[in-house]
Amino acid sequence: MDVSQNGNIKTVDPVITVAEIEEIDFSKFTDKPRPLNMDRQRSYDERSLSELSIAMSPRYFSRNVDISRNIEHLDFVYSPGRRSGFNTPRSHTSFEPHPMIGEAWEALRRSLVFFRGQPVGTIAASDSTEENLNYDQVFVRDFVPSALAFLMNGEPEIVKNFILKTLRLQSWEKKIDRFHLGEGVMPASFKVLHDPVRNSETLIADFGESAIGRVAPVDSGFWWIILLRAYTKSTGDSSLAERPECQKGMRLILSLCLSEGFDTFPTLLCADGCCMIDRRMGVYGYPIEIQALFFMALRCALLLLKQDDEGKEFVERIVKRLHALSFHMRSYFWIDLKQLNDIYRYKTEEYSHTAVNKFNVIPDSLPEWVFEFMPMRGGYFIGNVSPARMDFRWFCLGNCIAILSSLATPEQSTAIMDLIESRWEELVGEMPLKVCYPAIESHDWRIITGCDPKNTRWSYHNGGSWPVLLWLLTAACIKTGRPQIARRAIELAETRLHKDSWPEYYDGKLGRYIGKQARKQQTWSIAGYLVAKMLLEDPSHLGMVSLEEDKQMKPLIRRSHSWTS
Repeated sequence: MDVSQNGNIKTVDPVITVAEIEEIDFSKFTDKPRPLNMDRQRSYDERSLSELSIAMSPRYFSRNVDISRNIEHLDFVYSPGRRSGFNTPRSHTSFEPHPMIGEAWEALRRSLVFFRGQPVGTIAASDSTEENLNYDQVFVRDFVPSALAFLMNGEPEIVKNFILKTLRLQSWEKKIDRFHLGEGVMPASFKVLHDPVRNSETLIADFGESAIGRVAPVDSGFWWIILLRAYTKSTGDSSLAERPECQKGMRLILSLCLSEGFDTFPTLLCADGCCMIDRRMGVYGYPIEIQALFFMALRCALLLLKQDDEGKEFVERIVKRLHALSFHMRSYFWIDLKQLNDIYRYKTEEYSHTAVNKFNVIPDSLPEWVFEFMPMRGGYFIGNVSPARMDFRWFCLGNCIAILSSLATPEQSTAIMDLIESRWEELVGEMPLKVCYPAIESHDWRIITGCDPKNTRWSYHNGGSWPVLLWLLTAACIKTGRPQIARRAIELAETRLHKDSWPEYYDGKLGRYIGKQARKQQTWSIAGYLVAKMLLEDPSHLGMVSLEEDKQMKPLIRRSHSWTS
């Protein structure tokens, strides 16, 4: 693939070779990958998707395809990183795209960052009216929607370069003051420094030593593994994941997460500000975003690790952790009307293994808003569970990743969609999508955020509306057979996003106002919109970011069945 300095990519048809990484049954992790079973491919249009899987046809799904049924085993279907149905420099199809599409692609290409002549990522924002701060850097989490957009448009080379460059940065010595970080930590971001005198370029990485609060990015390693799997799924090329350096990179990340310590739970203990919510917001402990990404990264790693001596050891540890993590999350983080009522009636100070209130949560600590927020039908994974503490806030990213990774059971996934529909005004409003709900206000805001002037109520990470979340919502909607929800949200965003110059986030209870400190020309707002549109036009792309449920992991949960009532 030839890439010019202006970001335009010459048309080179992607090589389509099927090297499918088959989903692994957790109970049979030593088995060899099974051949693709075409009898199992079921989706919205069985004939079209089967033909796509067999012939790798570049045809796209029309907008009128019946998508009322849930996808079954979509992860087994090869997703051919091919041209999208949009009017981009690589695509010339017949249907009329939204006028924003062309503008979005141009903006995305302007955000490309080059290192020694090769594109290696996209900067966070291109807002020339504001001071750069760190918005001129390539963030690992921010690049994910950009990477997916390029993969869906048949341009995998950019993603490959990014994966290899960040892997190289992982091997650097990481030190904050006199303390050395773990070898497997991935950078939060990096930038390219140009030396005009020596005519050279170097990469500079940030592992948290420059971040607000000096917190290392726990999510970067997870996103890296998830993106490596998306690349493999999209291209059908497993050679990148099989490289020794990529195998080692995965093992180093997993070593950090699977190490033994004093934990009594399978969830990961984290500091505030270690993920997308990168400032003090009361997410310390066991935040849903990290647990869902952890679960998905473990499942992706299970597919990508080689079955050699080193790989087998990690596979065994992953399988055990996945079983424990899925049970813990589905049992203790899940809430619906029945479970809320059970918690409301909890007894406290229970001892022994027969305790029902295992975390000794005091019922009087339940916030008043949650009783009004909880619909008759619906549920969600709450923000945090730890001793004597349950954070009942809704966090969008964690719940969408729970659906895509199959951390949520099919019933729970349906319940999450029911909740979004029932609480549309609260969670979507006039601009999708609330990063969390509700906002922290007054005394709680002062105590929890430390009077953070950026995280005031209904702003930024404190109940702000983030357009980038559109791609996650769309993917979750398609997987659950509810594309109409995504279409409604996208149409809402299209009324303002381009006109407002692609803001980073919106403020206000309904998301009516451009964020007071929001950067414009925010790259992941642009890329998130493009990915959402491409997913709707061609649902087979979902295979890049979706994993089907492993039946061996499904526990028998005897409570909280509000979705069947």
